[in-house]
Amino acid sequence: MKKLAFAFVMVLIFGATNAQQKISWAYTAKKLANNTYEIHITATPPPGWHIYSQLTPEGGPVPTTFKFNNNALVVLEGKVGEKGKLISYFDKNFKVNVKYFEGRADFVQMVTVKGKIKTNISGEVESMICNDRICMPPTTEKFNVSLN
Repeated sequence: MKKLAFAFVMVLIFGATNAQQKISWAYTAKKLANNTYEIHITATPPPGWHIYSQLTPEGGPVPTTFKFNNNALVVLEGKVGEKGKLISYFDKNFKVNVKYFEGRADFVQMVTVKGKIKTNISGEVESMICNDRICMPPTTEKFNVSLN
């Protein structure tokens, strides 16, 4: 009976923690020129939590990664850039130098649209958040941004 009660309490604690600790995502497009856009994928973790950079080394926490779906009308220009308060330190748990964003992180992808046509860019972002004690399992979010 004690084991069952303990298991029930652990499920409640983990479930409550997991439900509360999610990244808030925002997806926008900023038109720069006739057919050129900045795609902003903005992550806002809960207070006290952080999201990892794309540049997290192997052996460390799950880096933030982006996968863009093919669209014959859209050309990706370069790699996804990062903006925000970037912290770099040696993590004793992972035994590697890690980079994470304190507070909001803005990931920016430049794109060019072929021709004067309305289209969109879609894909998914995988990320993981941690605080100073625990990490949540990685999550994948789908996105779709209109390019008008």
